[in-house]
Amino acid sequence: MSLQIGIVGLPNVGKSTLFNALVKGAQAEAANYPFCTIDPNIGVVKVPDERLDKLAKISQSKQIIPATVEFVDIAGLVRGASKGEGLGNKFLAHIRECDAIAMVVRFFKDEKIIHSENRVDPYEDIITIETELQLADYATVEKRLGSLEKEIKAGSKDAPILKNALEKIKNKLDNGKNVREISLDEKELELVRDLSLMTMKPILYIANVSEGQLSQMDNGLSRQQTADSTDMTPVSCLSSFDLSSIDNYDFIPISAKIEAELNELDDFEKTEYLKELGMIQSGLDRLIQAAYKSLGLATYFTSGEKETRAWTIKENATAPEAAGVIHTDFQRGFIAAEIVNHQDFVDNNGWSGARAKGLVRTEGKTYHVKDGDVIVFRFNI
Repeated sequence: MSLQIGIVGLPNVGKSTLFNALVKGAQAEAANYPFCTIDPNIGVVKVPDERLDKLAKISQSKQIIPATVEFVDIAGLVRGASKGEGLGNKFLAHIRECDAIAMVVRFFKDEKIIHSENRVDPYEDIITIETELQLADYATVEKRLGSLEKEIKAGSKDAPILKNALEKIKNKLDNGKNVREISLDEKELELVRDLSLMTMKPILYIANVSEGQLSQMDNGLSRQQTADSTDMTPVSCLSSFDLSSIDNYDFIPISAKIEAELNELDDFEKTEYLKELGMIQSGLDRLIQAAYKSLGLATYFTSGEKETRAWTIKENATAPEAAGVIHTDFQRGFIAAEIVNHQDFVDNNGWSGARAKGLVRTEGKTYHVKDGDVIVFRFNI
């Protein structure tokens, strides 16, 4: 399954610069004026996974194929986008197509780079964007509610359930809440999902920081981080922002400049550079891991002489569902799956050694695939 993350934010917060830094070879236009990105730029990024190389070495694979993530650089949103201001309608349509949202929030200060509302205030930026998404979702919900009465009168079994769910959602949106914060049962979720409500999507908050700020950061921002408003150094010195007001947000700090430099290095050089910076992971790695976690995704592997490959699935996917990610025929004709844990595969020199130790299991249709499983599917079509 493919994963698509939409990069959103107000104009000139660094979305396109960040996109270019994350996606090697990407050339999204980054300019100092609103709406320089009109049509979305799309770039494909490999999902970092050190297990792939280990498996491929054991299998002596001719090819290594990692899982991938698509990043979509979407036009900057402005106040009033829900009513069509700026590129509102286009912007919202592109967000609806994505699996998750990465909201870029500007923490750096630079007088040469204008802000669409003539201020740098992360909390207000978040409120502006989320309010516009909520207003757009509210309009979608109202429209769908208006068409449900006919379906209810016609005897639809699902229409009353959907109506109840939408009324709950409308009430929450009216009170400034996001749909993802609302408790819906499995049937309600199934019926609501077709509306592609934007505030229902998982959201990741990216703190766009300067090099100096990043160098003083650990893996996130804390309430103690206050700062001299004229200095772009430490985020443990983050201008005069009242970070207590955004204490509920779990930020992923990223410096576009450092990410761009990392993207030009090979794996060994990248590791060494990260050590010099006192960092364990790049911002891209943290972002992808956070996206997988928020979307409830997992990875399994196939490994042999021809190739070693990573496959993305939903957590707790059954063996036939996991097989279907490779090809629908695999799911339709599923018979069984031979499974071994990736570490057992490596420690015992591949399939033959793992089988000799009794570490390879044969599982049927009810087996739930675990992250890190190495699998061979048996099927008949």
